[in-house]
Formats: sequence, structure tokens, C-alpha cells
Amino acid sequence: MKVLMLGWEFPPHISGGLGTACHGIVKGLGRIPDTKVIFVVPKVFGDERVRNTKFAGADKFLERHAKILDREVKIEVQGDSASAPQPFDKVKDRLIYIEAASSLHPYIQAEQIERILINRNIDPAKVYFDEKGRMMTTVNGKSKEISIAISDIQDADNDGNQPVKFEFTGRYTSNLYTETDMYARVAAELSKHYDFDVIHAHDWLTYEAGVAIKEQTGKPLVVHVHATEFDRSGGNYVNDRVFKIEKHGMKEADAVVTVSNLTRDTVVKKYDIDPDKVQTVYNAVDFKPIRRVTNKKGPKLITFLGRITRQKGPEYFLRAAYKVLQELDDIRFVMAGNGDMYHAMIRETARLGIADKFHFTDFLDRDGVRKLFSITDVFVMPSVSEPFGIVPLEAVRSGIPVIISRQSGVSEILDNAIKVDYWDDNAMANAIYSLVKYPTLAKHLSRNGKEEVSKIKWDFTAIDIRNIYEELLDMRNDSQTGTIGENFDNRNILIKRQGI
Repeated sequence: MKVLMLGWEFPPHISGGLGTACHGIVKGLGRIPDTKVIFVVPKVFGDERVRNTKFAGADKFLERHAKILDREVKIEVQGDSASAPQPFDKVKDRLIYIEAASSLHPYIQAEQIERILINRNIDPAKVYFDEKGRMMTTVNGKSKEISIAISDIQDADNDGNQPVKFEFTGRYTSNLYTETDMYARVAAELSKHYDFDVIHAHDWLTYEAGVAIKEQTGKPLVVHVHATEFDRSGGNYVNDRVFKIEKHGMKEADAVVTVSNLTRDTVVKKYDIDPDKVQTVYNAVDFKPIRRVTNKKGPKLITFLGRITRQKGPEYFLRAAYKVLQELDDIRFVMAGNGDMYHAMIRETARLGIADKFHFTDFLDRDGVRKLFSITDVFVMPSVSEPFGIVPLEAVRSGIPVIISRQSGVSEILDNAIKVDYWDDNAMANAIYSLVKYPTLAKHLSRNGKEEVSKIKWDFTAIDIRNIYEELLDMRNDSQTGTIGENFDNRNILIKRQGI
């Protein structure tokens, strides 16, 4: 079995939840006999290594085969919109932007937001987010929404200095639409150089590439939904362009894999996808155990770790923290990560008068996360909409009691955790208070949680995915249709329940 896998990130680079999941799946597949993976990323850095896996970079292929771009494309050249499609050879020495409808707010960093506001003469201290997650300011005593255009982010990224040629960054930049479009074209050409049985595309960033390769080769396509636009937007202001890419990819796919039943329901209901071809396969955890700092002196540490955006619910964590601090003094809170709400959260702690009890770390690499977990007493994930949530499993694996929102996929698989509604900051505050004041409860969750999570493995996730590949190939060979995954149970649940 040879798999052409398409992904946007892979550890040790970026290493968000998407990259972590791709690494776990590929590592698990690599341990299954007669299974090989060709993993295509936008940019190969050279230190991506997994058994039985070959990494192919769209950037390297583009350098060697620039002729694949010799076709008509709708373009903007150095800010001037072309009135008609032009051949690539007429504009190849100038910067090319594929026309982009809007920016992707979940991927904007706080520093970009600050630069944009300053460029517009808006005082960042007067910016806040309303209950719908909109960025607002006050002008002449009236609330006014702040909209961000793609040109604003490009100016903030480049400080007016545009690059002279297209290059894959392999990251989430203001030029993301251009990169995903180019990735699709390059990946379709690159796929001609490999022999494979099935295509597996992770998240919307690679769906267009997956569809193009399927149309070109006729091979079955699996799209893996790690998140939807409804999750990223918190249910508000869904990006229509991304939504259409997601829906098109799911419609064209032969099988759709979702990371939770929560996500499966969204895929079936919001995207109108045939439920017979949608199968939930849970994520797992592969986090090297850390040595906790036991009996440490000083205040208890409560940690939030993730992108500081509306989807992750940082404001609810902050509200719960404020309530806990009215009852307990020997306690500190950490918000680790970055995102468009980063500075707004800092200002809010100052407004509430709790800034001296709050620590903002910005983005942490893997070593930084491990160090933070070694001294964390309670981990909180208050996500508004979380398709799965690998970080709580990593926290539990580290012996940390966790509080998670019921609006998360991981709540379907993790029993030894306190579960609250994301919006119920009273319940969240009570849970934090209880875990700090009653160490027996914390030890119970820690001990039982570690045992539970030790049985949730990427090997089982990979077996389920391999079974889906085989079912697709069998159905294609027999010219039949059927329900994807009907011949097996989700193994991470099955193995855990059987106590193996």
C-alpha cells in the first residue's frame, strides 16, 4: 500500500495540532507492514524524518520544474489588477498574487494586528472584541467595527518591501491563498513522478491539490477534516471562500475522515455530505512523559495553551481566573500562545486589576511547552469549538489534571477530566478552585488520566485509516458502494474499553 499524503505542516516546523496529528498518523502507518507514505509539504526543511516515509517539497519541485506555471492565470501584479489572463512568461520576473477574497483572521499574529492599527492611526488600547468576536473600537463615543483587508496584512508582513518572485514559505502568511493555489498545481505535477494507490489530503489547505490529483490519476481520495471553517470562526463570519474549498473537497472525496463525532455532525449538516462516506477516527497522543516538579514552593499554576483567538475561548479563561482570584491569592495563571486577541487579553487583565497574577508567554516551542507542563498544576481548554484537542491529552500524559469544554471532540474520548460548557465561567472557576483546594481530587484525575491516555495510541488511529484505504480500493475493484468504516470500530475507543 502506497499513500500520497498532502499536508501543510509537519514537525518540527510549525507543529500546531495539524502537524502533530499528521506526524502521529504517518508514524503509525510506518509501523504497519507493506505501507509506505509519500508526504508532500509546501516546503521541505530537511529534518522531517519518519520510518517508511518520503518527504517531497513543492518548493524544490517548483525550482526544478518552473515550466508548470507556464499557463494562463488570473493575476494581480505589484498591486495592479490585470484586466485579462496573461501567460506566465510575460510576468515571471514580477511578483504574482492570485486574486484573494479576504484574509484568514485565525492565523493573524498579534504583532500584525498592532502594525495594522498603528498604520490606520487607531489606538490599540481602545480596541476590544464584542460578544460576536468582532474587533471593535470607539469613535466619537460610538462603537465601530474594524475590518482587516488582505492588503493591510501584506503591508504589515512586508513593511512595503515586496519579494521579487514567488516562494513557498510553508507557513500561514497573508499570501496563504496564493500558496494553496500554487501548492495544488505543483502537487498535481509532482504526483506524476510517484506510484501510489490512494490520496490522503489533510485540511482545506490541501483539498484542492487532492481533487486535482484525483481528477488526473483516478485514484481514490480521502480528505481528513481536522477543523472546519465553523470551528475557526467560532460560528461567526464564516469565510465563504474557505467554506467552498472545504465543501468541494468533501464532495469530491471518496471518503471523509473526521477527528470526532462533533466534527462529523458539522460535516454532514453544514456541508451536506453523505453520512455513509464520513467516518470518525479519533486522534491520539505521542508525548514523551516529563518529570513533574513535585512539592514545588510558591503559588499554584493554572495554564491555558493554544492560539489566542475566539475559537479557543481565552476570554472565558480570563473571566474564570478573575473569579478564582476573588477567593484565592496563592495562585497564578498562564496564557501561552499568540493570536489576534493576544493584546486585547493583556489589556483586559489590566482593566480587571489581575495583571500581577497573569503571565503571557507568547508562542512556545516544544521544549517550552514541556517546561511549562513540568510546573503546571491545572490545565484548562475552554474552546468554543474544538474539533478534537490534542493538547489536553498531552497534559494528562504529563500527569496534569485537566478541565475541558464540552464543545470539544476530545471530551468524547477522555473520561478522566472535568467537563464544562465553554461559556459557563462560573463552572470553570469552581472546577479550578476544587482542583487547587482538594489535592485528592487532583491526584485522582492525574493518576487515572495517565492510565487512560496511555491506551490512546496513534498506532490504532493508523490501523483505522489503513482499513479505510483498503475498503476504498476493495469497493473500487468490485465497482460497489458502501458505508466507509462499517467493518471496524474506532480502535482507540475499543482498545481503551477492553482495557488492553
